[in-house]
Amino acid sequence: MAEIVIKNIRKEFGDFVAVKESSFTIEDGEFFMLLGPSGCGKTTTLRMIAGLELPTSGEIYLDGEEISQRPPSQRDIAFVFQMFALYPHMNVRRNITYPLVSQGMPRKQVNAKLAEVAKILGIEDILNRPVGGLSGGDRQRVALGRAIVRDPKAFMMDEPLGALDAEFREHMAEELRALHDRMGATTVYVTHDQLEAMQMGDKIVVMNNAVVEQFGTPQEIYDKPATMFVADFIGSPSMNFLSFDAKLADGATRVALGDATVNVPALREGASGKLALGVRPEHIRLSDDGLYRGTVLAAEYLGTTQIVTLDSPNGELKARIGADLNVKVGENVGLSFLDETVTLFDQTSGRALRSALNEGVLGHG
Repeated sequence: MAEIVIKNIRKEFGDFVAVKESSFTIEDGEFFMLLGPSGCGKTTTLRMIAGLELPTSGEIYLDGEEISQRPPSQRDIAFVFQMFALYPHMNVRRNITYPLVSQGMPRKQVNAKLAEVAKILGIEDILNRPVGGLSGGDRQRVALGRAIVRDPKAFMMDEPLGALDAEFREHMAEELRALHDRMGATTVYVTHDQLEAMQMGDKIVVMNNAVVEQFGTPQEIYDKPATMFVADFIGSPSMNFLSFDAKLADGATRVALGDATVNVPALREGASGKLALGVRPEHIRLSDDGLYRGTVLAAEYLGTTQIVTLDSPNGELKARIGADLNVKVGENVGLSFLDETVTLFDQTSGRALRSALNEGVLGHG
């Protein structure tokens, strides 16, 4: 398997820019997620790595070799599509072994590779069945088997679970991650589902409007978002943003929200103008003595927790609290935030201000 290095790749289709200059590194053996909304450029980026699209500019390195202008056949990369792309006139056995047979591999070796892959995927009992009558999960396993059997340097997966129903999709996500861990293969996986990315990925690139917004581990992306877009896109419910106007000095540790003062991680840069205090719902506490206050608009019971929607002087926000706490619609309650988890944003640029919280994390993309 191999490391993949992306350096300033850009893709234009006429006047339309699908991917602006993007750079990141996919480590050898990593399960790497390209995450973002539809049209953000994640699939185009994947297709450029695989060779299905050639970059307008920039460089792509696979195992130390520059491959940006090579055709797919010279990249030793396997691609798994969302719609499986199986050959309907072939049974499972022939679908999986087709890449090896087309390369002229001796039958004995082909059968040995087939047996190995079938055992890994648990499909020994369906090898002679036609693919047309298979369930969605089995069809996905066959598509994976056809990719795995080649022993490629890397796997590219374009929303491979998108056609499955929600319950089975979660099960297959667990299977895919377990399969990756057994094989240690470098895998690049495209998804628009942030829960899928957080569940499966070692590293995540979050893209929006053709730009890499942030690059890091799932925990870095969640706890230390680099932009308001990332903070809003990741998490359910997403991060709350409380708007305020202020002039903050380098080193500031407190901000004024209405009549209350809130502690924040020490700033590493000054800022002024329209700002936003970002806080995750689970980092908000309801307290009788809280100086910052909000009015309960709704409460959604979720079993062990509840999501409480509140109206505050700086905007609406949601708090995730214990299900045993009694709150009533219309009640005015005190609110407090876990100081070390708060992120401040410049609303004009959308970027997070550098602070003791995110020092050393921002700027990966």
